[in-house]
Amino acid sequence: MTKAKITRRAALLSGAAMGAASCASAPKMTPYVAVSEASGGVFAHGVASGDPAATSVVLWTRITPVTRAAIANVAWEVAADESFTDIIAKGETQTGLSRDWTVKALAEALSPGMTYFYRFRLGGDVSPTGRTKTLPDGAIDQARFAVMSCSNYPFGYFNVYDLVARHDDLDAVIHLGDYIYEYSREGYGGDQGRALGREHEPPHEIISLADYRLRHAQYKADPASQAMHANHPLIAIWDDHETSNDSWSGGAENHDPATEGSWDARRRAALQAYYEWMPVREPNMAPEAFFRSFSYGDLLTVAALETRLMARARQFEYSEVIPTLQTPEDVAHFRDVILWDESREMLGSAQLDYLDRTFRTSVAKGQPWRLIANQVIMAKVTAPDLNPHVEEAQIVELEQQWNEARAFVKMSALGLPLNFDAWDGYPAARERFYDLAREANAGGMIVVTGDTHTWWANDLVDKNGGHMGVELGTHSVTSPSPYRKEFLGGMGAEYALLTNRDNKDVRFLSGEYHGFIDLTVTRDGARAEYKAVDTIESGAYNAFTHAAFDIAREDGDAVFDDMDGAGFKDRYLYDR
Repeated sequence: MTKAKITRRAALLSGAAMGAASCASAPKMTPYVAVSEASGGVFAHGVASGDPAATSVVLWTRITPVTRAAIANVAWEVAADESFTDIIAKGETQTGLSRDWTVKALAEALSPGMTYFYRFRLGGDVSPTGRTKTLPDGAIDQARFAVMSCSNYPFGYFNVYDLVARHDDLDAVIHLGDYIYEYSREGYGGDQGRALGREHEPPHEIISLADYRLRHAQYKADPASQAMHANHPLIAIWDDHETSNDSWSGGAENHDPATEGSWDARRRAALQAYYEWMPVREPNMAPEAFFRSFSYGDLLTVAALETRLMARARQFEYSEVIPTLQTPEDVAHFRDVILWDESREMLGSAQLDYLDRTFRTSVAKGQPWRLIANQVIMAKVTAPDLNPHVEEAQIVELEQQWNEARAFVKMSALGLPLNFDAWDGYPAARERFYDLAREANAGGMIVVTGDTHTWWANDLVDKNGGHMGVELGTHSVTSPSPYRKEFLGGMGAEYALLTNRDNKDVRFLSGEYHGFIDLTVTRDGARAEYKAVDTIESGAYNAFTHAAFDIAREDGDAVFDDMDGAGFKDRYLYDR
């Protein structure tokens, strides 16, 4: 039987498309080489800063002890200049075996909206110099962020980190999760790691506190990672791989209690290592309650969500759902009743209450924008029917990478959500979030999303068709996209076309090129440039803009600017 073929006559238009979006088919390349060097010695894991406030910021490093002492006192200092002639703040922090020799200090009594330099000392050893920035206060014209996610060490070089490090005018880096991955050398990314000499440490899947600490240490030892951290403050949220794949409040897909022990013990170990190794403030509530906000003057508030460990209900699995859908009535009941179960949580009441207060405070300040740092796709995305387009051999090949592949292909004919792990698997919880934002009059909502290793530009629409804002999905630092050409037996790009065609809320979708979102927000609008690198298989790479989008405010709402007028959805031709 001959399968229907999707051909791509017109790819993305080269250059700018009437100010709405652009993707250069033959972009001007800027040659870069990842030349950042690891610091080595006592401060072998570099320095980092994060969770900035108007008058304070978290500073981080780790020492490699040279004596057998159980503790060490590490001095730190913050200066207004790189030569440290104008010291603004200084102090001393104790570390030791109990916290894996990591050092976290809160530098306080700083001035809003200022760039500072910082360093650490242990005896005669001095750390590399880091640069950070506090949150602004009062009237500001713009804020600029690098938005990224999914940095899987064995899949390739962290060239995206290196590219971000070369920017000197960012207010912060927003990392949307999957900062580390938990897999063994024989698991996800193992073949690529062996080929590149970037195999995971420890070699087995990480489960214990010692395991998670060693994995964080490996990622922090990467020179490009150190360069990025040293140059910009970090606003981080976690997704699932900081603990284990497809984690939820009571477990994870990639955790088997029969062979891997208690989920609670593993989660505690993962979070302890995370708080030790990341430049973040630790929550006053339970360690899972990792949600907070950052106010940028009178312009915007960044609300950083936690959607994994505190309240999330267990995900539906394709292989469990498909056998229950024997009739059209079964499908309708699952789609309209079971999926919409009000008890299925993502955020939980404590986080919703916090977001309500955050949004109302933002609106009271007169801020026109709300930027939501979010883990998984929030837009409604229905799976396209893959059955007419894939052969049995392709399904078998895909099953070797993903054990849910056959069930997913079968499910794709039923008009159900593409991804049950995303907000589509929790539609009632999504409506609660939308209702909260609407009642707080918190328009101007731009959601930035990681997880999928894919570029997205989506409209956010509630169950009644009301427009709630826009979503920008970033590709990964290294993890591979299911929409890349190689996926589905070479049909990954065509899979992207099908998904784009069948979902009106999806304005742009591309699995090609790793990168980050360069997001600039002004009072009147925002611009998102999808900055990409041409390879992660070598430390030498080219950088370019893969696509760009303008966002405007319309009746207080965030909307893509003139995308329909530019014929954005008409750039692909589908021949069936």
